[in-house]
Amino acid sequence: MDFETVSPEAFGASLRGLGLNLLVRDVEAEAAFLRALFGMAAHRLSRDFAIMTYGEQVFQLHADGTYGANPLLSLLPEAGARGAGLEIRLYDTDPDAVAERAAAHGATILQEPTDKPHGLREVYVLCDNGYAWVASRPLGAA
Repeated sequence: MDFETVSPEAFGASLRGLGLNLLVRDVEAEAAFLRALFGMAAHRLSRDFAIMTYGEQVFQLHADGTYGANPLLSLLPEAGARGAGLEIRLYDTDPDAVAERAAAHGATILQEPTDKPHGLREVYVLCDNGYAWVASRPLGAA
C-alpha cells in the first residue's frame, strides 16, 4: 500500500488487528521527534494527521482538533502528560543510540539504558505529549 496516496477510506478499511492512534497537540512536532529518535517514517504528514511506520508496524497520529466530536477529547488534560501508564515499546531499536539522540534532541530520558532481568536492555524516553517510548533490544544483541 502506498501510504502517500491511499485514500482515507481505503486506509481505514485496510486496518486489522490491534491499532494505535495517539492524540497529540502538534502532529508535525511529534512526527519529527519519532523520526529523529527512532527512525520512523511519516506519511501523509499534515497539521492534523500522519500515518507513522516503524518497520512493518503502522499507527496514526491525530491532532486534538480532529477529535472535536469524539468523547475521548474531553478526557485529555489541557496541559501536561497525556500518556501516564502507557508504554509504547519498540523492540527493534538500540536503546543506547536512542538515548544519545534523545539527549541531543532535548527529550526527557525517564530511565537511562538499563539491562533488565527480563532479558532486555531498555531506555524510557518521554515525548512532549507525555507518552513513554521504550526502545529495547535483547541483552547481548549488537
